[in-house]
Amino acid sequence: MPAIPVRTHGGNYAVHVERGSLARLAEFVPEGSGKLFIVTTGDVWKLHQGPVLQAVEGREHAVLFFPGGEDRKRLAEVEALAGQLLEQGADRSSLVIAFGGGIVTDVAGFVAATFMRGIPVLQTPTTLLAQVDAAIGGKTGVNLASGKNLVGAFHQPVAVVVDPDVLSTLSEREYRAGLVEVLKAGIIRDPYLYHVMADGYESVLQREPRIVDELIECAVKVKAGVVSLDERESGLRRILNFGHTVGHALEAETGYQRLLHGEAVAFGMKAAVHLSHLTGHLSGEDSVDMLQTIGRYSVIPPLDGVTPEKLAARLKSDKKTVLGSVHWVLAPAIGQAKVVSGIEEKIVLRAIARAME
Repeated sequence: MPAIPVRTHGGNYAVHVERGSLARLAEFVPEGSGKLFIVTTGDVWKLHQGPVLQAVEGREHAVLFFPGGEDRKRLAEVEALAGQLLEQGADRSSLVIAFGGGIVTDVAGFVAATFMRGIPVLQTPTTLLAQVDAAIGGKTGVNLASGKNLVGAFHQPVAVVVDPDVLSTLSEREYRAGLVEVLKAGIIRDPYLYHVMADGYESVLQREPRIVDELIECAVKVKAGVVSLDERESGLRRILNFGHTVGHALEAETGYQRLLHGEAVAFGMKAAVHLSHLTGHLSGEDSVDMLQTIGRYSVIPPLDGVTPEKLAARLKSDKKTVLGSVHWVLAPAIGQAKVVSGIEEKIVLRAIARAME
């Protein structure tokens, strides 16, 4: 499969999507790099260390373990990893290899962005969600108790290496969570991708390799194209937050423990579709189509104790809220998105309530 380019002021690189590419990881290490530091979790390393160790054989390297989990995506873990880098001889020539899901790519990327004021990072995502979204675009960061990804930095990688073979070990729950981000790309930017998922959901859920590879390539092209036009989220890139406004509020409200990120985004996408329809931006026919397709892929855990009012209160601390006004990403049609602010709270509450039905 072709290398998909990402061109930003922070650096130009490619997303390499190819089965078996983990074993060729060394090919993507920049010339002149010093010691390699692989940041991963114990479960990922146990499953997939073979091709990575083969790729770095003969290179000075160390493996640093992150505990994993959204509730551990905090500044304390960044400090701990930075301390390990220092103890094991990292310097400005060193390279961080982020090897894991979206939490690992976020945290390891932020460590690389801040250690000695910045060292390179090679993103090697192992979940579908990270392959199509989290590892691409240079966003890195950690959570605060009051909100998601409120401390972070833009730090573009030297490359992103996507090996679809690693998805064979994903649980059904993790796979579906990643499919939500793929579907988001279709809703906001790519009608063809949307209809592949809407019409061929049985093949998608059965993980047919040809279909999975096509989904990844299409979703990566959407993300890479948007990031190349707007690296710092000053305009167009905000459309990638479709479903994330309410989704992030839900994650914070449930303590980052009850839902996977993709599950929270699925709920947020349902709320965004309802909001798009309630504000007159989306037809009833398209809203029904989108809600049915989201429902085919997402299984949202019980939301006991969560209310629309509690989620709405969380929106005030969302990083997309500017001067007290929430900027909503709405879907006027399949394959389109627009950013709208100034929506009345009672309409927002109604949309969230409908998503909870």
